[in-house]
Amino acid sequence: MPKALVLGGYGLIGLACCRALRAEGFSVVGVGRCRQTALRVAADIEWAIHDITKLKARDWASLLTGVDVVINAAGALQDGTRDRVFDIHETAVAQLTAAMTGKQTRLVQISAAGVSLDAPTDFFRSKARGDAIIMASPLDWVILRPTLVIGAQAYGGTALLRAAAAVPMVFAKVYPDAAIQTVWVEDLAQAVVQAAKGEISPRSMADITEPGFRSLAETTTMFRQWLGLPEWRIAFRVPMPLLRGVGWVADWLGWLGWRSPLRTTALQTLKDGVQGSAASWAALGGTPCRSLAETLARIPATVQERWFARLYLLLPLALATLAVFWVASGTVALFRFDAARAVLNERAFSPWFSIFAVAMGSAIDIALGLLVLWRPMARFACFAMVAVSLGYMSASALFAPDLWLDPLGPMVKVLPSVALALMTAALLDDR
Repeated sequence: MPKALVLGGYGLIGLACCRALRAEGFSVVGVGRCRQTALRVAADIEWAIHDITKLKARDWASLLTGVDVVINAAGALQDGTRDRVFDIHETAVAQLTAAMTGKQTRLVQISAAGVSLDAPTDFFRSKARGDAIIMASPLDWVILRPTLVIGAQAYGGTALLRAAAAVPMVFAKVYPDAAIQTVWVEDLAQAVVQAAKGEISPRSMADITEPGFRSLAETTTMFRQWLGLPEWRIAFRVPMPLLRGVGWVADWLGWLGWRSPLRTTALQTLKDGVQGSAASWAALGGTPCRSLAETLARIPATVQERWFARLYLLLPLALATLAVFWVASGTVALFRFDAARAVLNERAFSPWFSIFAVAMGSAIDIALGLLVLWRPMARFACFAMVAVSLGYMSASALFAPDLWLDPLGPMVKVLPSVALALMTAALLDDR
């Protein structure tokens, strides 16, 4: 039984490759850096947990033992706290090719359509340099360059298209005239299988894409129709200064661990368009890829797709609301320290305890409001908010029950924040 090693195995593309290769009789080992995510996404696949950016050529030796084909589906759109495009696209590739030199193992590199050394983004330039490292090596390689990958799993560009299509009533057009081509992830996985089985000539390169293209506005409209939503009532073109501002905020959030599909690299890619040549794959004997209309017809749009598309838009709003609510709560208590302390003093608490309780409560509130913005700790912060809120409510019921009867309802208003924190925690899975 031939053995395949799939880097980035639990990603959108990598997981599809793992499934397709297993269906074709390959023994598959997926490589990823988080065991918890790997087992949650596909517990039935054998996993090797490694950060490939830290592996040296000698470290690859054990991973490559008995491997007939390596599929490199690892990638990162932009630098952030969890990713460095140079490390993933170039350093890891250089170490891998060095380790594979002298072996009869085929390397299938999944790159991207439109990469070049003088591209406007680090993503495309680094991908091009990684491809160049492979092409300069003596290895048996095949490089596949897909256009915008569409799959049943919503992630990255697929998630963004769904969310944009679900905006109620108003069509906010972003680069509406940009030319877009797509490829169904299963078609890309089938191309990988053909390359892995040796059906594609060694040292070949091709774009993997549907034959036609359409504007980004038309693509978004197709997704809205697929979701079963009515036509927009209003349409307008998003101003460039606003887009740049959104990209800057998304870049900043990237350093807090959020992989927003609206970062400047993604926006620049959309602006330039996403296109490839279907003829290059056909010339190698590859199976033709389906059109976007055929792709969407194979993915049923049920209520869960509509829920996802709408909630994807609301998640940033929920996070921002929680952050503002908790930071403001703690800040107001600090600025009105005497008034806050008086609430406790009036209920027979000692002055020193009142000072400690107000100071500690303010610090906790502000800390949780800031912590929910840091992606690795966001879920913890949400659950901590629930616990602290329940603590405040319990303490009020025991020592200040009159606050529950206050005409402005300060304690009653805590309940919606508890529900919002629980719902936000439930939406934080990205794979």
